[in-house]
Amino acid sequence: MRAKISYAVTAAVLVVYFVLVGSRGVFLIQNGTPVTVAFGVAVLILPVIGVWFLWKNTQFVRKANRLAAELDAEGGLPADELRRTPSGRIDRDSADEVFARRKAETEAAPDDWRSWFRLAIAYHDARDTPRARKAMQRAIALHDGRTAEA
Repeated sequence: MRAKISYAVTAAVLVVYFVLVGSRGVFLIQNGTPVTVAFGVAVLILPVIGVWFLWKNTQFVRKANRLAAELDAEGGLPADELRRTPSGRIDRDSADEVFARRKAETEAAPDDWRSWFRLAIAYHDARDTPRARKAMQRAIALHDGRTAEA
């Protein structure tokens, strides 16, 4: 729940920022000189890119949460079996062991979205965020009946 609140607050702050930047871009365009119009258009591009990125990221999170809820209802979410250091951080060797099992599971069932979901969690636990995201995207695509690159 804390992550959802943090995400919502961050998204709201970004939206306010996009509105402020966008209003400055419109103001520059309204000045009407070639230089201010060029700057205004350039300034308006930033909020457009930001809104697109925020929308895509929100869609990704919603789809991943939907898969997590479905897997949880099936009883298929992986148990937290990772060892932790005294400070609470995940032990790297423990994460590597779990990752090896999840990778083997995914190689044995490459068309099962559930194995890709669990692999994404293992990548995340191993602090490999780009690969975790790609594995989750693959899980979402398989769940939705689409194909995606591994």
